[in-house]
Amino acid sequence: MQVGIPRETLPGETRVAATPETVKKLVQAGHRVRVERGAGTAARYPDADYERAGAELTDAQAALDSELVLKVRRPDAAELARMKPGAVLLGMLDPFDSDGLAALAGAGLTAFALEAAPRTTRAQSLDVLSSQANLAGYKAVLLATQYYGRMFPMMMTAAGTLKAARVVILGAGVAGLQAIATARRLGAVVEASDVRPAAREQVESLGGKFIDVPYETDEEREIAEGVGGYARPMPATWMARQAALVAERCRQADIVITTALIPGRPAPTLIQPDTVAAMRPGSVIVDLAVERGGNCPLSVPGEVIERDGVTLVGLTNLPALLATDASALYARNVLDFLKLVIDAEGRYAPPADDDIVNACLVCKDGQVLRSA
Repeated sequence: MQVGIPRETLPGETRVAATPETVKKLVQAGHRVRVERGAGTAARYPDADYERAGAELTDAQAALDSELVLKVRRPDAAELARMKPGAVLLGMLDPFDSDGLAALAGAGLTAFALEAAPRTTRAQSLDVLSSQANLAGYKAVLLATQYYGRMFPMMMTAAGTLKAARVVILGAGVAGLQAIATARRLGAVVEASDVRPAAREQVESLGGKFIDVPYETDEEREIAEGVGGYARPMPATWMARQAALVAERCRQADIVITTALIPGRPAPTLIQPDTVAAMRPGSVIVDLAVERGGNCPLSVPGEVIERDGVTLVGLTNLPALLATDASALYARNVLDFLKLVIDAEGRYAPPADDDIVNACLVCKDGQVLRSA
């Protein structure tokens, strides 16, 4: 197939959908690969490395005018206008945005939204949400160290002892678990909360203390188990008990990192403004859910602000701040997905009965196949 890798045009998006490593494998498999000049520059992958891997360096039009186009983010209107009907598009396409899906279908594309892959063992190697969330959790802790005016570890010196920072992680999914591990490696005392009871073991295995909100009914426990690896919205009674306990822990914390998101829904509010006002001056909140409304309503997307002496970090797209590694992981995810839809002869031949392929296929032949 003719494979195109255009440069990402979304402001602040530094990642690239294919690296020289994955391009080389595509070329070895018999594909012709076009890479837009400068596509990997922001991720520290120079054009010369793509050429050595066997790619043809082109302009944006040639990369987009390919049979198979690999992207990180959904193409904008100008990019869609350059793509030819019938082309296959792979990327993080936001499958919960009905207008965006309609635009892809209107361009006549067959599109696969990789973030819609099921959370199953078989899909782990192509799970773009996990690979990118892992990096986001790590970077969130480093951002906290940047804006927190003290040390993370306990330190005993001739001038006295410095206490370890107290870190609270809200949400123990992939990002949250990586944040726990990173904060512990830096010497912080870590507590974490999650609606899913199975998260306790994972939190404690990383050296964190689990903030336990007891379940009062079988219904609460059943909902907390989640579905497909994701949390579900909890009943109002449980949320009220959690809010009270979380507010108490946040008031005692130096750093709070929030990671709670349910796909396709606004981010749940976990930290109320009155809790922020009660936190110690110099405390830091890093809100990883800010693009979906934020786990704290005071967070501002793309900005770092201060309220009541507390720094709120609302920077978005944290994986793009680690573009080299984020691109490497994402490109491998893409390559593993391609193995499902390209046959041994190198032809596009998606199986009709593959659960991963069907979950990711959002539009085909001008028709939207997924309800946002």
